[in-house]
Amino acid sequence: MYFQRQSFLVVGLSRSGVSACEFLRAHDAVVRCYDDGAGEALAEAERSLEEKGCVILTKDTLEEGSAESDILVLSPGVPIDHPLPVAFRRAGKRVVGEAELGALALGAPCIAVTGTNGKTSVVTLIDAMLRASHIPSVACGNIGTPITACAGHIPEGGVAVAEISSFQLETLVSLRPHIAVVTNISEDHLNRHYNMQNYIYLKSRLLKNSTESEYAVLNYDDERVRAFAEGCRAQVYWFSLRERVKGAHLADGQLCWEGEPVLPAELLGAEGEHNIQNALAALVAAKLAGAKTQAICAALTSFRGVAHRIERVGRVRGVCFIDDSKATNVDAAIKAIASMREETVLLVGGKDKGYSYEPLFEAAKRSLVVHAVLYGENAFRLLEAALHADFTAVTLCRPFDVAVRVAYLTAKEGQNVLLSPASASFDSFRNFEERGERFCALMRRFAEEDGEQEGAREGDAHEKAGS
Repeated sequence: MYFQRQSFLVVGLSRSGVSACEFLRAHDAVVRCYDDGAGEALAEAERSLEEKGCVILTKDTLEEGSAESDILVLSPGVPIDHPLPVAFRRAGKRVVGEAELGALALGAPCIAVTGTNGKTSVVTLIDAMLRASHIPSVACGNIGTPITACAGHIPEGGVAVAEISSFQLETLVSLRPHIAVVTNISEDHLNRHYNMQNYIYLKSRLLKNSTESEYAVLNYDDERVRAFAEGCRAQVYWFSLRERVKGAHLADGQLCWEGEPVLPAELLGAEGEHNIQNALAALVAAKLAGAKTQAICAALTSFRGVAHRIERVGRVRGVCFIDDSKATNVDAAIKAIASMREETVLLVGGKDKGYSYEPLFEAAKRSLVVHAVLYGENAFRLLEAALHADFTAVTLCRPFDVAVRVAYLTAKEGQNVLLSPASASFDSFRNFEERGERFCALMRRFAEEDGEQEGAREGDAHEKAGS
């Protein structure tokens, strides 16, 4: 790309889109931008970008602005089958994503992590392990800081640790991670990717540029991920809960690296089998990147999980509230209910993503879930799945705020209210973070109504999963 000689149209002014605009303007590019949303946050973003020299397009000026632009830059939330990228490709113009822009200018080795669940935790752990080993590290990508915001700003000798989603992989072609990690693959985003074959293919794209000089860190226990080793040119290392593998595995209650014990699993700061798996994945990547064993152990024992992932946020009237808003797919929600140690009222629902919910209710029957409150756009689909699974302890309640209150009133002292939606948040919220914060705000309201002094987040998170 020739930033000073080509013009760019950035579509979608989320965090990634805004970062792409700022990156391009910093390189003296002509930038047009467009978002068909509304609200004060978008208006503020547009004002800020206009001050930086961007041209803000409207629905009336979009066609003309598109015709005058050479390259289309998509935010992750904009699918590649949207009319704009389709039109650009038909015109023979280039379509890239924000992550692709960042990858082209990153200027540092990259450890990239993808998978359905566990990405954020693994990235957070690797970043902590490297920092504790005095290796400069920047966590970026889907985890919060866009890759374009890091490009050119990583210290000498530093590493970018990037969380990469399937949405980003649709338009990411140049990234060659020094270490590529795939955590697991289960059904997710089928409303966007149409079927599992497409979804699995997108995840495999993280490895497509790898050569014998790079490393692939794969989940041996996941058949879909294990198959990625076939034809992979990178050096393959594994992590496993069940088998002794080249890499990291669990044996006799110990996390082991290349057969040697590193840390007893009981000392991990975050509970649950999925957290052991995340720890093993991070252990392999960090070791391959040169992290020291002592630093790795320090990171593993101090890690308490990420926000909105099985996070115990407070108690009201003896009822524990657990924020798992980050569980936007069935597999993540199943892991969450399996980690419960007390009877639990489950809050599930949101925007449908195109998969079956019956496995969730089958798992609920085997768990400590005593009741489920179904809410959101997909409430009736959830109800149908619950009845097919013969899980009948349900209440259907479409509005989120009312559903949280119903769950609270249903729960008895000593029980949990677990928000683990198994669904996207976009029917009522901008993102899963906003949904989780609303859940916490409602808990605080209940505490005030009941005259209780409820603390802030307890900091006792079991941990995470993601997409």
